[in-house]
Amino acid sequence: MHGCGNDYIYVNCMEKIIENPEEVAVRVSDRHFGIGSDGLILICPSETADFRMQMYNADGSEGKMCGNGVRCIAKYVYEYGLTNKDKISVETKSGIKYLDLTVENGKVILVKVDMGAPILAPEQIPVKIGGDICVGQTLSVDGTDYQVTCVSMGNPHAVTFVDNTDSLKLDQIGPGFEHHKAFPDRINTEFVQIINRKEVKMRVWERGSGETLACGTGACAVAVACVLNDKTEHEITVHLLGGDLLLNYDEKNNTVWMTGPAEVICDGDIVIDKEYKMEGF
Repeated sequence: MHGCGNDYIYVNCMEKIIENPEEVAVRVSDRHFGIGSDGLILICPSETADFRMQMYNADGSEGKMCGNGVRCIAKYVYEYGLTNKDKISVETKSGIKYLDLTVENGKVILVKVDMGAPILAPEQIPVKIGGDICVGQTLSVDGTDYQVTCVSMGNPHAVTFVDNTDSLKLDQIGPGFEHHKAFPDRINTEFVQIINRKEVKMRVWERGSGETLACGTGACAVAVACVLNDKTEHEITVHLLGGDLLLNYDEKNNTVWMTGPAEVICDGDIVIDKEYKMEGF
């Protein structure tokens, strides 16, 4: 499944668990010798919500949250008959997320997610720059200075504004941000071009995955950073390589709302032997 091109392999673990999801994530995410994806997402039982999400990046590292992924979970559980509710809750490593599903003819066409409060305290993100918050701080990456604003939406993000996103060589720039000494847990980096007060373009380098077509928590971080730097209104459309997301940073209630699509690419069976080798799909 994918949300704006950010694709993961989703596994129903409501009754059967995967014993080594980190290794499986690496195996199935290889686009040349496997199915190919940005990672692996498990749909599991929860004691505190309707469902629980476990998310793994393509390198096997576990992520705390995935905005595009949680929308796809909503589509999966509704369309595959795990629930008949159009309002559900999903437990994640960064707390419980509440989702509203827009359903037409039995299909989920849009999902609106309450992504919760942005974390701005540098020590909680974590980042080693800034004072009480990190807004417009200068960061030198491989000899070039960038103005970064750091926000956590369950995952840590560094947002920097650029004149043109199309000309960026992210495969060269991204790793310098991801592994910078200022980010002890590595970082996801969003490069943002302002179109007007209600629209921005964004490209993202995700820790553990490289450049992806979209990042939901990253788009949320961009909405917050835009407001903190007085670049846009509170409600904006974020244009990503894989599609558009509608974001609303509700400062009064200290939460970020994200609305976007979720799509099924294909379904099937993965047979994995005891050494976690792919046998077929």
